[in-house]
Amino acid sequence: MPSITIKKGWVIIMDLKEQALSLHKEWNGKITTTPKCQVKSREDLALAYTPGVAEPCKVIAGDKEAAYTYTIKSNTVAVVSDGSAVLGLGNIGPEAAMPVMEGKAALFKTFGDVDAVPICIDTKDPAKIIETVRFLQPSFAGINLEDISSPKCYDIECELKKICDIPVFHDDQHGTAIACLAAVIGALRFVKKDMKTAKFVVNGCGAAGSAIGRLLISMGAENVTMVDRFGALYEGIDANLDRIQSYLATVTNKEHKKGTLADIAKGADVLIGVSAPNVFTKEIIASMADKAIVFALANPVPETSYADAIEAGAAVAGTGRSDSPNQVNNVTVFPGVFRGAIDVRAKAITEEMKVAAVYAISELIDEKDLRADYVVPDAFDPRVAPAVAAAVARVAMETGIARIKVDPEEVRANTMKRVGR
Repeated sequence: MPSITIKKGWVIIMDLKEQALSLHKEWNGKITTTPKCQVKSREDLALAYTPGVAEPCKVIAGDKEAAYTYTIKSNTVAVVSDGSAVLGLGNIGPEAAMPVMEGKAALFKTFGDVDAVPICIDTKDPAKIIETVRFLQPSFAGINLEDISSPKCYDIECELKKICDIPVFHDDQHGTAIACLAAVIGALRFVKKDMKTAKFVVNGCGAAGSAIGRLLISMGAENVTMVDRFGALYEGIDANLDRIQSYLATVTNKEHKKGTLADIAKGADVLIGVSAPNVFTKEIIASMADKAIVFALANPVPETSYADAIEAGAAVAGTGRSDSPNQVNNVTVFPGVFRGAIDVRAKAITEEMKVAAVYAISELIDEKDLRADYVVPDAFDPRVAPAVAAAVARVAMETGIARIKVDPEEVRANTMKRVGR
């Protein structure tokens, strides 16, 4: 067991580095290929491979959709990265990104029974990444983009959504936004405040922060202000903005407020951080409105600790860490989103499907069970992936995105059975 020490409310695993390296060396990769068919005789060989394998080939040649019936395509997602924005490590390259992508694949399987293949591409050129993924499309039911730097991640996802007829989902953007908004809704319910009228401040206008801002607008929030190194974002600001930030400038901060985070956070109901360690000071949190909500999601060190946020006066707080209450974790999102999407052979993952996922997660906690330290379901709550899958599948069918019809409750039940929960 690793040795531990307590420092200001944090549990620090002293030999985490050594333990992680030792286990990764022992595993020699976190996933493997296991055949579903047995090949123990000449008859087995003739059926699984030549000459029998020619029969499904001929069927698929006549109808490409048959690949969903006769191959692994129906349950397989590509986890694609160029290694340009890996965790807090930055641009470390495709080889160094592999442990993260393998881990993502393991989570896909564990929480959603989705088979995922890590694909780390040795180019930083958006056009080449787009071309590579387009060429790989026939083998997969969906594409999960991961750890690709902004702003190019926006263009890569946008272009792939145009040219691919399978779901394309940048988890760093949308998985984070969905997980965060599910927690926000639970917190708002607990403190008896309303999404439409609450004052939101989002600190950090990168991929995750921008996605949170956009999803807040989609879900009806009318008072959202984005903050970054340049201060508050507003229409007409003299700053070097990417196209997503430029869009957000037109739909947020309608009062054209200017100033630093400390200025903008005064009187805020909800403060969300996807920025840098320790920037939410006790003074900033104390200046917020009564019954303030703080979600500090910088990884691995958040903008404030859970304990410090509560001590400063927040009614509800959460981080991305597993050692504190109200953890905001993407693992509550992407397994269920892809499970639901591929079960109905969806062509895309739409804004409506994302919103459905938010409510599916948040509604798992009954009003009577809400507490200051329990406003969002735990990552290991067995209800999460089935609920998200059913909600996503339902909306995909209602909006014409699905290729096939499946009862959402059947999707829920099958997901529960698949993941053994």
